[in-house]
Amino acid sequence: MKKIKPATSYTEDSSSLVSLVKGKIPPQALDLEDVVLGAMMIDKKGVDTVIDILQPEAFYKQAHQHIYEAIIKLFENTEPIDLVTVSAQLRKDSKLDQVGGDFYLVQLTQKVSSSAHIEFHARIILQKFIQRSLIKISNEIIEEAYDETKDVFEMLDKAESKLYDVTQGNIKKSTETAQNLVIQAKKKIEDIANKEGMSGVPSGFNDVDKLTSGWQPSDLVIIAARPGMGKTALTLSMARNIAVLQNIPVAFFSLEMSSIQLITRLISSETGLSSEKLRTGKLEKHEWEQLNVKVSSLEKAPLFIDDTPSLSIFDLRAKARRLSSQHGIKLIIIDYLQLMTSGGSSKTGNREQEISTISRNLKALAKELDIPVIALSQLSRAVETRGGSKRPLLSDLRESGAIEQDADIVSFIYRPEYYKIDEWDDEERTPSNGQAEFIVAKHRNGGLENIRLKFIGHLGKFDNLDTFDTPFEFQSKINSDSDNPFESGNALPKTNPNQAFGSESDEDDIPF
Repeated sequence: MKKIKPATSYTEDSSSLVSLVKGKIPPQALDLEDVVLGAMMIDKKGVDTVIDILQPEAFYKQAHQHIYEAIIKLFENTEPIDLVTVSAQLRKDSKLDQVGGDFYLVQLTQKVSSSAHIEFHARIILQKFIQRSLIKISNEIIEEAYDETKDVFEMLDKAESKLYDVTQGNIKKSTETAQNLVIQAKKKIEDIANKEGMSGVPSGFNDVDKLTSGWQPSDLVIIAARPGMGKTALTLSMARNIAVLQNIPVAFFSLEMSSIQLITRLISSETGLSSEKLRTGKLEKHEWEQLNVKVSSLEKAPLFIDDTPSLSIFDLRAKARRLSSQHGIKLIIIDYLQLMTSGGSSKTGNREQEISTISRNLKALAKELDIPVIALSQLSRAVETRGGSKRPLLSDLRESGAIEQDADIVSFIYRPEYYKIDEWDDEERTPSNGQAEFIVAKHRNGGLENIRLKFIGHLGKFDNLDTFDTPFEFQSKINSDSDNPFESGNALPKTNPNQAFGSESDEDDIPF
């Protein structure tokens, strides 16, 4: 039988060729690295373009990493960047010999004549770096996946976190110098000074925004209250203010109510139609017209609602990362914390330890995405049994230790009329009907304050205390009487000032 000859004879010359063809070399673009570094040393425009695209670790060759680090130092110190200054900086860092000396720097500058197309070249270098990062992460995932002692859900969360960092271009650095951090902090302060409005995400409640300057990036905010106080109503009002009025993307994770129930309550708030009318569908013709007109702004709002029940912290983080990368969400609201699970197959101990894991991961999520995370929380029954004032305290938080520790802001909602108290306990003994108090009990980066808000019970809505929303039924009556209610002697009908806030029976229409 005739023997089949191999396709390639393994001589000394051909074996090296086969190894190059079949072997795997990490993705790289050394020629482009030479061109980019050379262009940066002969044209300052090239530095301004590349400095925001590449980090030192994006370069495959270590010598190129050292050269780029020297260029960054010169840039941060606002010093000129050229062949001489880069050489001097490398000599100062004791790395000139490691990169090949002045001769190597001269070679780099001789390969280019200008910084034309430098951005295109830099982005190719970045793509090669991302490819190398994906290979590294994949190898780590494979290695961990073979380890039977590892928790599979923790591995999944860790893998997704690493991949998210790659997609965001945020390959994490181990440490940063004080000099770099000071520069970043000064730039942030300058941006805030030049920016109109506030530094964070505005809640739409004037006094709250004055105190917090908006919900700040990377902050974990806890809003706690007893059942029936209006936790969901407050955060829905907040989400509406942010998404509809400010056009800022918001993600709302509801573990208690369905997405249809939530959007129906937002429709009630937006249109002024009571929840009872929306539940029964018994609307007049003009109310149907009002409904169709008013919901148009809500339809266009960048509001994303997820009603997955018993959501685990790992699933939440995965969903939040996807929403951040796909839709650029700037705020996350979770209703509510005690309905979440820690996930994973490993034992987390008692419920208090599980809540500790959840709150710690929520704070980590806020830092990772660099956006504020607002989590609602239940209070213990200690408030109900306590004599005297019913205002909540930090000690009333259920599983309070970890929540209080991890949160940057802890706030409470208090409505006296919930306890059949019709006056505030202030010196003037002012009426409390239709009002609520937003109590900031912990504020890591600011002051503490009790802020009063208006509560509109039949609409399930909170508003600023100093504004008055005309009820829809009243507005319809005005429009039907005259195009201008102040002409022809038309007088405004007398109304009970508390009616707009919702009667006690109205509040029963809204589940909290």
